[in-house]
This record gives sequence, structure tokens and C-alpha cells, in this order.
Amino acid sequence: MGHHAGMNLFDLSGHVAIVTGGNSGLGLAMARGLAKSGAHVAIWARDPQKNEAARCELDALGAGKVLACECDVADEPGIETAMAATLDALGRVDSCFANAGRSGEGTRISDMTAQGWDNVMAVNARGPALTYKHVTRHMIARAESGDPGGKLIATSSGQSIMGVNKSSDYAASKAALNGLTRGAAYELARYSITANAILFGFYETGLTAKANPKFAEWMAKRIPVGRPGDHEGVEGLAVFLASPHSDYITGQCLPIDGGLSIS
Repeated sequence: MGHHAGMNLFDLSGHVAIVTGGNSGLGLAMARGLAKSGAHVAIWARDPQKNEAARCELDALGAGKVLACECDVADEPGIETAMAATLDALGRVDSCFANAGRSGEGTRISDMTAQGWDNVMAVNARGPALTYKHVTRHMIARAESGDPGGKLIATSSGQSIMGVNKSSDYAASKAALNGLTRGAAYELARYSITANAILFGFYETGLTAKANPKFAEWMAKRIPVGRPGDHEGVEGLAVFLASPHSDYITGQCLPIDGGLSIS
């Protein structure tokens, strides 16, 4: 993972990070933090225009290189192509933020469809699993050649441990991601690869903007610190989880939620 340069505890110069769904919302916040700390960043996301806007923004923030790959994590060949392009451009991968996700179908359990369920699972659960498949093939080969280490960080949700209405498919997909995280942490520890999940609470993003505005007011009342999450805080969180300071944290599903899960 490299030693720290000088006195800056969180210098990520030379570190290569992938952020799936990194062209907006929480993923872009993660990518901003990584870029500011000097990392090379590869964004894998679907929308070419948003990808290019994010690439330009990130390029201006740090000394590292920035790559944007058009990728849908529900499509395994697309993941393979993005991985090859990332290694071709940046040479290695040190951390992977499996952040790409989608909302649930918004239906009651009694109205669920098999196809709706499968669509949510394909992006939120299978997507990170297949992303990790291709990223860890590289990390394991690197470890076996004498350069161990790697970070897998998944964007999960407080809903994976707390119920809400009309969101059982989403909750289940994120609970699956928590299980993937624990299995990966156990299996990959021998290569010095860690795996953790962040259970985000209520953050205002493009996904929540579509929800009922009363929901935001209700959430603010329930959250002990009394406000939604701040995207600036996510920048530092990403840097910490990519850095060697988090090397002894693995297999954890950590709520980052202003105390929502304990209230």
C-alpha cells in the first residue's frame, strides 16, 4: 500500500481507486476526497455526459490521473472491459468503492414482481459481487507476486438493518451486500485485502430528491444529530477507508447515519 509521504497522514499519491457510480451523489463525493488526496481515480458509471463532467471536475482537484469508463454493473462484460481499461491506463488497482446502486421498485410486498425484484438485485447485490470478482483477480495476482493489499468498500444502507415501507427489495439487496462484505473479508484476508460496507443513513441525493419531501422532515426528526448527512464528510471517509490507517478494519458494516440506527 506504500508508505506515507512526509507529514501528511492521508497522502494517497500513487494509489489507484475505482468508484462505481462515481459520476454523482455519494460516489462523486468519495471520488472528490480521493482525488484531493492525490489518488488516481477511475469512475465506472453509465451516463457518458455525467462521466465527462465528473472527470473534468475531479481532474482539477488533484495531481492524480482521472479516468471515466462507461459501465453498467448489471452487465458483466462491461465490468470486464472497464477493469481492462483501468489497468491499461493506471497500471494497478488498490481500492474499489462498489458504490453503484439503484432504488427499489417502490412496491408493497404484496405487489412485488419477480422481474422487479431481479432488477434491483442485479444492480445492488450481483453488481458489487461481479465487480469484486474482476477487481480481486487482479489484487490476488498482485499479492501472489509479492505486492499484497487492497480495499473493497461497499455502499450499503441503514435499510439493510432497519425496515421502512415499500422498500423490502432494496433492503434485501443491501443486506445481501453486507453478507458479501463479510464473506469477502474472511476469504481475502490472507492476501491483505480488506472488505467493509458503509451503511449510509439519510443523505440528500438524486435518489432521495424523488421521494416525498415530508419524508426528509420526518427523517430529520428521527436522526439524533438532527440533519441529513453531509457529502463533505463522505470525502474524508473515503480517504480513510482507502488509506493504510484502516488496514485493521475488515468485515464490518458500519452505519454512517447521524445516530439514526441507535435512535
